[in-house]
Amino acid sequence: MEILIIALLAVLIGLGLGTLIGFLGRKSVNRNHLTAADKQAASILEEAKEGQRLLVLEAKEKALRIQSERDSEHREIRSDINRSEQRLSNREENLDNRANNLERRERTLTEKEKAVDGLRGELELVNEKELRRLEELSNLTLSEARSELMERATENIDADLAIYYRDAEERARDQADEQARNIVSGAIQRLASDVVAEVSITSVPLPSDEMKGRIIGREGRNIRAIEKATGVDLVIDDTPEAITLSCFDPIRREVARLSMEKLIADGRIHPARIEDIVSKVEEELKETIRKAGEGATIDVGVRGLNSELVRLLGRLQYRYSYGENVLQHSVEVGNLAGMIAAEIGADVRVAKMGGLLHDIGKALTHEIEGPHAKIGEDVASRNKVSRHICATIGEHHDDEHSSPESFIVAAADAISAARPGSRRDTAEHYIQRLEALEEVGRAFDGVEKCFAIQAGREIRIMVKPQSVDDIGVSTLARDVSKKIEETLTYPGQIKVIVIRESRSVEYAR
Repeated sequence: MEILIIALLAVLIGLGLGTLIGFLGRKSVNRNHLTAADKQAASILEEAKEGQRLLVLEAKEKALRIQSERDSEHREIRSDINRSEQRLSNREENLDNRANNLERRERTLTEKEKAVDGLRGELELVNEKELRRLEELSNLTLSEARSELMERATENIDADLAIYYRDAEERARDQADEQARNIVSGAIQRLASDVVAEVSITSVPLPSDEMKGRIIGREGRNIRAIEKATGVDLVIDDTPEAITLSCFDPIRREVARLSMEKLIADGRIHPARIEDIVSKVEEELKETIRKAGEGATIDVGVRGLNSELVRLLGRLQYRYSYGENVLQHSVEVGNLAGMIAAEIGADVRVAKMGGLLHDIGKALTHEIEGPHAKIGEDVASRNKVSRHICATIGEHHDDEHSSPESFIVAAADAISAARPGSRRDTAEHYIQRLEALEEVGRAFDGVEKCFAIQAGREIRIMVKPQSVDDIGVSTLARDVSKKIEETLTYPGQIKVIVIRESRSVEYAR
C-alpha cells in the first residue's frame, strides 16, 4: 500500500510539472523548449506508469503472502478446536459410562441392603430364641446376667489394676528410694555431726550440806535476794550436796546456775554480793550468747545476719526440745539443707539460711504466744530477711510448700529430728504414740494382729489369709500408710509391713 501511494504521488507530481511546463511554454517564445518539455513530461508519465505497475504487482504478492499466512493460522486454530471437541466428546462418553456404572452399583447395593435387612430380621429372631433358651438353661434373665457379668468384669479389672498399681508403685518407689537415698545419705555422711545427748541442767552441786544454810541466809534473806535478782526459784530439799533451780526461762536458769557456782566458789554470800555477781554473769552471758550465734553462722556458712538474729541464735544454745539442743539442731539442719539443695540444683544460700533460722522462734516462745514457726517468720521478716527465706521458716512444719527450698528445709528438719539419739521423749507420750499407731492398723478389716516396733518407726500387720488375698495385701499397706499420714503426727517416716501367711496343721495319732 505504501508503494502504491508513492506511485500516485509521482504521477501527480509529473502531471503538475507537465502543466507547469505547458503553462510556461505557452508564454515562452521558444517553441523548442516547449517541445522538449512535452517529451520530458511524456517520459516521466511512462516511468510513473511503469513504477505504478511494479508497485501494484508487489502489493498483490504481499497481499497473497499475508492471506496464505492467515489461512495457515486458521487451519491450526481449526485443528486445535477439533482436538478439543474430540477430548470433550471423550469425556462426555466417559461420564456417561460412569453414570451407568453408578446406577448399576446403586441397584446392586439396594438389592444387597434388602438382603441384609432380611438376614438381620432372621438373626434377630434367632437371637431372641437363643436368649430365651439361655435364660431357661441358666435360670437368669438378661439384666441379671448382664449384672453378674459386670460384677465379674469389675472384679477382674480391679485385680488387674491392683497388680498394675502395685508393680508401678514398686518401680517408682525403687527409683525414688534409690535417688533419695543417694542424696540424703550423701548429705548425712558429709555432715557427720555428733549425737546430742545433753539435757537442761537444773541442779547445782554443793561442796557440803553446810553450804545450804549459807545460801538460805539469816531468816532466808540470801535465798530471797538470789530469787529476786535472777527470777529463778531455788528448791532446797533433802537431796544431799545439791540444790535445784526451777524456771521456765533457760537463760534465767543459766544466769542463776553460773551465779550460784561463782558464789559458792567465792564463799561470800550476802545480798550485795549476790546482786554484783548476778550483774556480772548477765554481761558475760550476753557475750557468750553472741559468740555462740556467730559460731553457728560460721559453722553453716551464712553471712549477712544482723546482730539481733545472731543474738537470738545464741539464745538457742540454752534451749532444748525433747532433750535435743536447739542451736546444734539448727546448725545441723542448715548444713543438711545446703547439701541437699546442692545435690538437686536448688538455691543453696536460701536453703542454708532457712535451715539455720527455722527454729529461731523457739528463742521467744517464752515471751510471745503462738507457734514457733510463725514467730520465727515474723522475727525474720522484721529483721529484713528476704520473703523467700521467711517462707521456708514459716512452712517447715506445713504439708504445703511454696518453693523447693522450703520443702528441703522441712525434710532436713525431719532428718535431724529422726536421727537415732537426737531426741528423747517422755514415756507417757511415747506409749500414747505407739498405741495410736497400732490402733490405726487394727481399724482395717481382715487384720488379725498389729505391732508397732522400732520405736514407732515401723508397724507390722498380720492379716487373716482367708479375708485378704495376695493382691489385697499391697492395697491394705497403701491404705494404712495413708491413714497414718492423715491422722498421726510423727517425725521422719513410718514403714508399714503387711504379712499374709497360710498354715496347715495336722496331728498324727
